[in-house]
Amino acid sequence: MTITAAMVKELRELTGAGVMACKNALVETDGNQEAAIEVLRKKGEATAVKKSGRIAAEGIVYTLVEDGKAAIVEVNSETDFVAKNEKFQTFVGNVAKQIVASDAKDVEELLGEAWILDPAKTVKDELVSQIAVIGENMNIRRFEKLESEGVISSYIHAGGKIGVLVEADAPANDAVTAAIKTIAMQIAAMNPQYISRNDISADELAKMREITIDSALNEPDTLPKPILMNLLNKAVESKAWSDEDIAIYEEKKSNLNYLFNFLSKEAKAAVAEIAMNDKAEIMENKIFNGLVEGRVSKQLKEVCLLDQTYVMAADGKQTVKAYLAEVSKEVGAPVALKSFIRFETGEGIEK
Repeated sequence: MTITAAMVKELRELTGAGVMACKNALVETDGNQEAAIEVLRKKGEATAVKKSGRIAAEGIVYTLVEDGKAAIVEVNSETDFVAKNEKFQTFVGNVAKQIVASDAKDVEELLGEAWILDPAKTVKDELVSQIAVIGENMNIRRFEKLESEGVISSYIHAGGKIGVLVEADAPANDAVTAAIKTIAMQIAAMNPQYISRNDISADELAKMREITIDSALNEPDTLPKPILMNLLNKAVESKAWSDEDIAIYEEKKSNLNYLFNFLSKEAKAAVAEIAMNDKAEIMENKIFNGLVEGRVSKQLKEVCLLDQTYVMAADGKQTVKAYLAEVSKEVGAPVALKSFIRFETGEGIEK
């Protein structure tokens, strides 16, 4: 497959990696962007991979909670100016009301329904009418609903840039409602992907561990010193380095913390290649496995809501799980998170 400049440019924008790194990754994966991103992550090249693509569209996210039902909807506009327009925001609020009362499963079904404020026309008719009045293209992009016998709380950040719904299995009282509201704020700020580690499949965990292993091996200067020393000796003995790099090594080897600042790119790449070739052997090393498990654990703390540090923790250390246990004790009943939905305006859309 021919790798075009446009493909390289798009991959660079998604990952922050260099031109040649992106091109090589695309060549290696025959132009498959997702596979190329994974290659870059394994090589430690991807510095800014984004879970949903580049955020470029305008509009707002709106939430509505009524009598055990809730809706979250994203409506896009062409400009931020229109997103702040009162007529636009009123329309979005009415769309949310429509969704709460609706049985529609997707946007297409929703657009075909009778408009809640005027059954003589459809939701699509009203959308077209609003486009004519406001003078800018608009789009009901997506929505989701929740129904619960427990507690549902919502939070809107930055005037609709981010919206969150949270469902909890808990008694409906003021203390619980306030607590779940702060959890919604946590989700808006920290963008977790799961409630707990139990929600991550074995395949996802295995993939995370594999990427972590390959990333560590492709950054040999971060490896435990006994493993690094073995790799460096192999590089020298096998003549994988130039005479100049070998001379630098002999001069600087007493301080491995700075050695890689002086080695050539080719020398660094050679060490990484040796590490990848010795992958099976290195993976049997207990120290290396401890390093990998530590890095995986750190990632899990970032993506799992209950493992995250609670944003309002007085000591700066309390986890969300510990905070909810504290709330449960205060109200005398379990407070368990069941689900959450987080929308960010324009995520995944390119202008």
